[in-house]
Amino acid sequence: MTQAFQGRVLVIAGSDSGGGAGIQADIKTITALGGYAATAITAVTVQNTLGVTGVHPIPLEIIAAQARAVLDDIGADAIKTGMLGDVAVVETVAAALDHAAGVPAVIDPVMVAKGGTSLLAEAAIGAVKSLMIPRAALLTPNAPEAAALTGLTVETTDDLRRAGEALLAMGARAVLMKGGHIEGDRMVDVLMTPSGETSFEGERIDTRHTHGTGCTLASACAAGLAQGLPLEQAVARAWNYVHEAMLRAPGFGAGHGPLDHGWTLRK
Repeated sequence: MTQAFQGRVLVIAGSDSGGGAGIQADIKTITALGGYAATAITAVTVQNTLGVTGVHPIPLEIIAAQARAVLDDIGADAIKTGMLGDVAVVETVAAALDHAAGVPAVIDPVMVAKGGTSLLAEAAIGAVKSLMIPRAALLTPNAPEAAALTGLTVETTDDLRRAGEALLAMGARAVLMKGGHIEGDRMVDVLMTPSGETSFEGERIDTRHTHGTGCTLASACAAGLAQGLPLEQAVARAWNYVHEAMLRAPGFGAGHGPLDHGWTLRK
């Protein structure tokens, strides 16, 4: 591995033509944090800041072949998963994670796009619970995703903690419970492990430019783990990176605009 990069991350996720989320956000984030991003694309989406208007699934054998091609040659120090789509893709990606046994996986259980379009079939939620959560070194659900995965009501920060305990019991080694959907002037994310929890809290940013925040945060966490940072330090750096990227958002689009993923390169 060349010394120009520190930390190889294989991202298994969907492509966002608008560049604000998905594979595009993942590559920008990992690069901005000094890592090397490789990809296995699960779907090509037609989207911009106003929403998703089309999804073209990638054949299962091509998803698997992309992952194998990266792992067997370049290798990976961490893996991040995003949009999976349906049961068959979840099963394919679970097999890819097993092919990379020992490589920590950051699982972002993407279910709904920022504009409201479903990105995970309802029938696949069970597959995510049984196949992805037990393989997660870090699971990064928002409140609606946590509710769907646990069957619990998730409307407060205490609800986030209860859902996090349930997800740990389901096999995740750590969970970052994201509080962006929880009402209040302050935004609180809670990192939970079997040994304790750490909260990340700040003033809620009043902005419509939030497209890709979940993808970006998960990829930033994966970059940190790939670079050998301890979990809490990796999450703290990721949290601060996303916060600043939101503050510096370029203002593109008429809907949910993208973040400034490259702010570290211009700092």
